[in-house]
Amino acid sequence: MIHGPENYGIERPLLEWVAAVAKTTKPDGIAWCDGSDEEFQSLIKLMTADGTLIKLNQEKYPNCYLHRSNPNDVARTEEATFICTKNREDVGPTNNWMSSDEGEAKLLKLLDGCMIGRTMYVIPYLLGPVGSPYSQVGIELTDSCYVAANMEIMTKVGKVALEHIKDGEFMKGIHSTGQLDPNKRYICHFPDKKLIMSLNSNYGGNALLSKKCHSLRIASVMARDQGWLAEHMLIIGIEDPDGTVTYVTGAFPSTSGKTNLAMLKPPEYMKDWKVWAVSDDIAWMHLDSEGRFRAINPESGFFAVSPNTNIRTNPRIMETVMKNTIFTNVALAMDGTPWWEGMGDHPRKLWDWQGRVWTAGKGSAAHPNSRFTTSTNQYPFLSREYTNPNGVPITAIIFGGRRSDLVPLVYESFSWEHGVLMGAMLKVETTAAAGGEVGVLRYDPMAMKPFCGYHIADYFRHWLSFRSKSENLPKIFQINAFRMGRDGRFLWPGYGHNLVVLKWIVDRCRGRAEAVETPIGYVPTPESLNLNEMNLPGNTIEELLHVNNAAWMDELESSWRFFKTLGEQFPNILWQELSKLTERLRNPS
Repeated sequence: MIHGPENYGIERPLLEWVAAVAKTTKPDGIAWCDGSDEEFQSLIKLMTADGTLIKLNQEKYPNCYLHRSNPNDVARTEEATFICTKNREDVGPTNNWMSSDEGEAKLLKLLDGCMIGRTMYVIPYLLGPVGSPYSQVGIELTDSCYVAANMEIMTKVGKVALEHIKDGEFMKGIHSTGQLDPNKRYICHFPDKKLIMSLNSNYGGNALLSKKCHSLRIASVMARDQGWLAEHMLIIGIEDPDGTVTYVTGAFPSTSGKTNLAMLKPPEYMKDWKVWAVSDDIAWMHLDSEGRFRAINPESGFFAVSPNTNIRTNPRIMETVMKNTIFTNVALAMDGTPWWEGMGDHPRKLWDWQGRVWTAGKGSAAHPNSRFTTSTNQYPFLSREYTNPNGVPITAIIFGGRRSDLVPLVYESFSWEHGVLMGAMLKVETTAAAGGEVGVLRYDPMAMKPFCGYHIADYFRHWLSFRSKSENLPKIFQINAFRMGRDGRFLWPGYGHNLVVLKWIVDRCRGRAEAVETPIGYVPTPESLNLNEMNLPGNTIEELLHVNNAAWMDELESSWRFFKTLGEQFPNILWQELSKLTERLRNPS
């Protein structure tokens, strides 16, 4: 049930802020959300009545619905995303900047009267486990019923959030769909004011302000100032046959297999191993009293890409989305079930993501960035430690990107500083799903380039600072499951077989796996990998682990050029690490 503020005993500053925003936006009514099942169903009922949602086949997909976006509003709009501070130098060359005064004035002008004829939903949300000292509270004000429903899946909404407010502090978020005018679309972040303002978009990454806006762009600034890390990372627990669980985090740019790795199903030949998900997308990491990173998942749901998700690539999430899920911009089969490219055999006739009749040969039926929103709690292999208020202890950090050549299947850094350099050099090849030319390499340091809320060179410096704070930092690795042979086919089968790679990482952390020292890091010996059941052809494993010194020298030249664009703030320690790597490649032992 949607309550009024009198049901909460809310403090005056929050009430005054809500009233001030309402005075500007002029909604017809204000509804305070409590996050109950009854309230969620009332939101669903409103949206099915006005056509915002389409009810799916309730026998096959109980409590599942389809949403179709405006075609001009189907993805994050990085060109309309700004970090608003007093000084341009604060945000660096990888962010769009707007002065905080200009940004607030511009957005308030555009927000004037934007909610006339609509309801303003007040959404108190909690990011992180209940009772955790690391959890944070935000309040999103929105005129979108779709946003309200998705926020109730992705976060903990209602009284539980308000009870976690400390010293009257909370993240303020103002969102309106406006007229969905792309020329007046803005997603503005004000780190100094703990304020987010978003207008003229209803897409999740732009409109669910808890998502990338709060949990990464603003949180990364808070993490820098308070001495922790807010990262675009999965968190998983890898349980060996003896029952020992090793927790790792992993940063992977878009299209690099992060969600599939987070929900990995062990292959039959490793059925005695288990992989437990803690997070598929975001990790907040704090040092504990022993100097070990502990990580929490601030979110309560999955907001993941649908295309190419199927029973082979990710059987566990396919099971999860069969109920209580909102699908966005997927195709619709004649029997009322969702469909997308890569899901399996397509029905003879579909409605595409825009509601048009589609048949084979007419292009994509689902949008390449189509999504599903579903609760983390219904995932069948969720870690028991998911709700641990202290987080899980992190033993390894993994960087990974889609690379068809150069980067070996897996290797380990020589040191924390070398590992930070590995993350800073991270690149990914574009795919058709990302738009533009296919196969182009783009830099995405630590998979945070679109999400770091301040100068990324200072972000590297913040990572490096942990060496002086702890002797128990995680080992750092890089993996690449996308290396191709001369025939253009993937050398590594990937998916569940990636557990072989994870096992080697665990074994290295436990001091029980062999490796060869190469100029770029420690690379596995073929014998140290569990390959007996894989039947890889010929010299495949040797090719997967090969380090091409000449090609790596070219990579370093590219990295030098990229790092130069970051200016004088780029840390000297990383210049030194880059020089050491260059010397090792020139003069291998």
